[in-house]
Amino acid sequence: MSRIGKRKLTIPAGVTVDFKDHVCTVKGAKGELSLNVSPLINVVITESEIETVKVKDTKEANIMQGTTNSLILNILIGVSEGFQKGLEIVGVGYRFNVQGKIINVNAGFSHPVAVTCPEGINVTQVNNTEITLDGIDKQKVSKFAAEIRDLRRPEPYKGKGIRYKGEVIRRKEGKKAAKWGG
Repeated sequence: MSRIGKRKLTIPAGVTVDFKDHVCTVKGAKGELSLNVSPLINVVITESEIETVKVKDTKEANIMQGTTNSLILNILIGVSEGFQKGLEIVGVGYRFNVQGKIINVNAGFSHPVAVTCPEGINVTQVNNTEITLDGIDKQKVSKFAAEIRDLRRPEPYKGKGIRYKGEVIRRKEGKKAAKWGG
């Protein structure tokens, strides 16, 4: 049984929620997002709370109840506050250069890699080794941050590469000089 699916979500001030034909639409100060809801789940909206209710008592309905509840919570946070993801690059000569919607990444390749920002995501350059991605859709922001990180993942020996802000990289020791006991 899903405890996450049973929780009641509080609607923030300035946010309107509408549920019609299995589509949940949320409008807030930062924008508007919608979610297609499974036919196994019904969304009950009161004045200040949202609750997900199962139509049938099946295993799939239990799964979808918790998932739908979490997705609606992400939408509520997104349209009221937004989401941010920080990236930093570590390495000699490694840097970011943001020009409008294009991010030029110098990450040890023979050429800079140009990455175009998707619609709905804003990029701000903190300094030449840090950028911040923000937007209202958590899935889009996280996916784009993961795509940038995949250009040069952090390696475990020196820690060079692109990492999330605050991410801890497990470091390996590397080779040691062989000790000959004789």
